Amino acid sequence: MKWENVHFTRVDADVTDNLVDKQEGSESVLSEDDEVKLKEMFGRQMPDSHVTVEIKGLSPEAPPVIATRPEFMRRMKDMAAIGGGMGFYGNMPDEVTLTVNGNHAIYQGLLKENNASRQEKQVKNLADLALLSQGLLKGNSLTEFINRSVELMSEKGVVIAEN
Repeated sequence: MKWENVHFTRVDADVTDNLVDKQEGSESVLSEDDEVKLKEMFGRQMPDSHVTVEIKGLSPEAPPVIATRPEFMRRMKDMAAIGGGMGFYGNMPDEVTLTVNGNHAIYQGLLKENNASRQEKQVKNLADLALLSQGLLKGNSLTEFINRSVELMSEKGVVIAEN
């Protein structure tokens, strides 16, 4: 309380570029049409979760997709998990924000992909990687991710060595 204009935030509560105000605005290199397409592609709903998709112009070196959860809901679910009398929050679906890095090079090829099935699998894999990084990919979703990854690698001509 002694410090004015200071607030604390979990380091994994948001995209790093949003946590640290650098006073510089980075725009996405994608056109508005491409942003709309990507938003639609990533806008799939997951069971037990509510997904919000946003396109941001992050650093080209940042991951292609970053998953974050609202701080308030995360805290309430954490308290419910340890028995803090917040059982109501423990039963609510996870809220996830997928921040798509519009400046990542992977989208130049993804948007030009002619095979719709392959494009859909790639988008699902990118979203699942972001969810996996937050510990939100479990059970059947994790198994589907692994199988889809192997399938995508096989399609590209990657030889998988057998013992």
